[in-house]
Amino acid sequence: MTREIVIGNAKIGGNRPLALIAGPCVIESEEATLRHAERLMAICNGVSMPLIFKASYDKANRTSIGAFRGPGLHEGLRILARVKESLGLPVLSDIHSIEQVAPAAQVLDVLQIPAFLCRQTDLLVAAANSGRVVNVKKGQFLAPWDMKNVAGKLAASGNENIILTERGVSFGYNNLVVDMRSFPVMRSSGYPVVFDATHSVQLPGGQGASSGGQREYVEYLSRAAVATGIDGIFMEVHENPEQALCDGPNSIALDDLPALLKTLKAIDAAIK
Repeated sequence: MTREIVIGNAKIGGNRPLALIAGPCVIESEEATLRHAERLMAICNGVSMPLIFKASYDKANRTSIGAFRGPGLHEGLRILARVKESLGLPVLSDIHSIEQVAPAAQVLDVLQIPAFLCRQTDLLVAAANSGRVVNVKKGQFLAPWDMKNVAGKLAASGNENIILTERGVSFGYNNLVVDMRSFPVMRSSGYPVVFDATHSVQLPGGQGASSGGQREYVEYLSRAAVATGIDGIFMEVHENPEQALCDGPNSIALDDLPALLKTLKAIDAAIK
């Protein structure tokens, strides 16, 4: 069993029912962010699933220089603060540098370490010292057992409010694969483990100047991951994925989410 972590009005881990981390890849506008958050909250209330809202204020690792990155740190945090204040949802976003930790921690309930930065010791220590929950995406280049060392850096800094997230491992060029063994391996650390279902079907750089994706496989990988007993599921969702400004090819349409969550909730209940 993993430790239970309280995040606002949501709880994850401790053999509790599956929690959802979801939202659009990037903050496209204040209106769109609030609209997505409201719809997600209604969907999750309908299936009785805890929700942590996510949206990135800056996507610093886009494929090409001209790709949309978001509104930036200060405007993005202002918008996420509105989501938190108006809807009462806990919020999560990525941090990319030590300088972002302090302002982000004033708003965010969860500081997320992007996969490419998961071994950056100074960033991990600064995030841990903020006192916020820290969600670390496992690097596409790491074995699942290596995440114990990542968690160890956070714990040694005095913070054990840690979540570990699987998002696939590089499999040749422009492709990712998910090793289902990674879930029990990472859960043996004692910290909650989340499956990033939508980034795991991403095709990094697969469209030349942008990443592609195969959202048609999200449902199948999610079912398998939940059946291993994980603590949460992470999904990027959009009201119109074909028009999304980031990660549209691997994002789930909001209209398709309720049925998928009901299936995952049933699997989770059977396992736990």
